[in-house]
Amino acid sequence: MKAMKVEQLKEIELFLFDMDGTLYLGNQLYPFTKELLKKIREEGKKYLFTTNNSSKSPEDYVKKLAKLGIESTVEDFYTSSQATAHYLLENHPGKTLYVCGTESLKEQLRGAGFSITEKLDEVECIVMGFDTELTFKKLEDVSRLLCDNPELPYLATNPDLVCPTEFGSVPDCGSVCKMIENATGKTPVVIGKPGALMMDLARRKMGAEKEKTCVVGDRIYTDVKSGLNAGIWGILVMSGETDEAILAASPDKPHLVLPDAGVILDVLKA
Repeated sequence: MKAMKVEQLKEIELFLFDMDGTLYLGNQLYPFTKELLKKIREEGKKYLFTTNNSSKSPEDYVKKLAKLGIESTVEDFYTSSQATAHYLLENHPGKTLYVCGTESLKEQLRGAGFSITEKLDEVECIVMGFDTELTFKKLEDVSRLLCDNPELPYLATNPDLVCPTEFGSVPDCGSVCKMIENATGKTPVVIGKPGALMMDLARRKMGAEKEKTCVVGDRIYTDVKSGLNAGIWGILVMSGETDEAILAASPDKPHLVLPDAGVILDVLKA
C-alpha cells in the first residue's frame, strides 16, 4: 500500500484501535474518544479494541472503559491474550503451561482449556505476559526452566518494552523478556503486535476486507508494523509513546501520521 491521504479515512470500514496512548492515557480519556466511537457506528462502520496488554481480560477492559464513561462488551475487544490462546491451541494443544503473567491472563488460558502449573517438573511450555504481579520467583522459575531445558517452547504475548502511564512509562513484557534473554540467552516466539496473526484474526472476526481496514495506534514498532505485516493500513497517532525523533529514526513508516485519533472524527464529520 502507498501512503494514505487523510480523506481516505472515509473509506475505512473497520478501525482496529490500540487503546492506551490512542483512546486514553492511563486513566484519562482523551476528549474526542466518546464522540469518535459513536460516529463510527453512526456511519455504519465498525471498530475493535486491539491491545497488546495481556494483564487484563476483555471483561476487565469492559469495566475499565465503563469507569471512563464508555459502554462496551467483551465482543468489542481482541487482545494479545486471545491471540496467544489461539496460537497455543494450534501449535501446542494440551500442553501444561508455566505463566509469568497476571491471574487474569491465567484465567483466560484456563478458559481456552490449558492447565497451568507452578511445579517446574510438569511444565511443557512457558508463556510470558505483561505481568503487573511480577515477582523475582517468577523470573527465577523461568530462568531455571530455560537453562534446564533450552528446547522448551517459550512464548510472549507481546514485545512492548514499556506501557505508558499518566506519569511516563513502566516496563512491559518486552523488557522482562530482555532480562530473561540476558540471563539465559533465550528469546520467545512473540504472538501479539507487530506480528500479523493478531490483526488477521481481529479482521476476520469482523468480516472486513484488508483494503478497508486500518490499525490505529501510538507505537510504530507494534501498532503500525502490525498493519504493515498484515497488509492493512497502519496509522500512527502522536498522542502516546512516539515522538518526532522516534518517527524520523524508524525504518518502518506509517501510511498516515495524525496528531491524535480525533482527526478521524473530524474527517468523518466533514
